Amino acid sequence: MTREIDYGNLMHRAMRGLIKTVLTDVAEHGLPGAHHFFITFDTMHEDVAIAEWLRERYPKEMTVVMQHWYENLDIGDEGFSVTLNFGDQPEPLYIPYDAIKTFVDPSVEFGLRFETDESEEDGDDDPDPGNGERPATDKGDEPHHEDAEIVSLDRFRK
Repeated sequence: MTREIDYGNLMHRAMRGLIKTVLTDVAEHGLPGAHHFFITFDTMHEDVAIAEWLRERYPKEMTVVMQHWYENLDIGDEGFSVTLNFGDQPEPLYIPYDAIKTFVDPSVEFGLRFETDESEEDGDDDPDPGNGERPATDKGDEPHHEDAEIVSLDRFRK
């Protein structure tokens, strides 16, 4: 049997490690400058923990934004938890790193995309623009609440 190096899997692990490092820094020091994140994740992943009404509304994937308002950002070895605002309703989320499909920081035109067998089989390489949720996020003593807005990652692609 011939042994091969699985570069794809190694790259995904390294990219998820980068996300963990970035989020750890944000948890400790806050978001610097204009940095903010669009994080798309698989809501069907067995370890994702979100409110049932969010899972019903986004049965396959969801995009959240960490920008002005977020609370309780806690970084773990396998994933992170954060509370985000959805139309004046704070909701706690737990997102495993391996449920993340895209991680984008549009302020510096940086993005990571995790290819999956499912997207290759379906021939659907683009996230459904109707599956995004944009919570208003404002870090500070007084939470700033705005209504959620649907967002498409297509606007950040070149």
